[in-house]
Amino acid sequence: MSFTLREHTADVAVEATGESIDDVFAAVADGLAAAMCEDVPAQGERFRLSVTAESSEALLFDYLDELIYQRDVRNVLPVDNDATVTETADGWAVDASARGVPLSAVTAREVKAVTYSEMELHETDAGWCAYVVFDV
Repeated sequence: MSFTLREHTADVAVEATGESIDDVFAAVADGLAAAMCEDVPAQGERFRLSVTAESSEALLFDYLDELIYQRDVRNVLPVDNDATVTETADGWAVDASARGVPLSAVTAREVKAVTYSEMELHETDAGWCAYVVFDV
């Protein structure tokens, strides 16, 4: 899995790929962390989170929004993300974990929100691709 930060007018975008939908969710989340901070120390405790939504695109949006919320509530930068995405009878779910690096240990710029602007999530012959724009 991999991600690339892309310039996007006054915002920042993350383009990510992965062999599975799990990989691409984790890669976009790692891209979100990279958009906030370049150098991440090794400290921090892992925490878990779960999100559900009606579609895979809505799930990606809600998952990233939850990571931003966890950043604000826990006062940590979520890094080293891991995600397991499943389709359920009611829609989609992600069970995830991240290492929460204390914000006091990093110099981070604020990402205000995830946006639906130009959001893409789709399967290809090589795996999964996502493109997400963040408001900074």
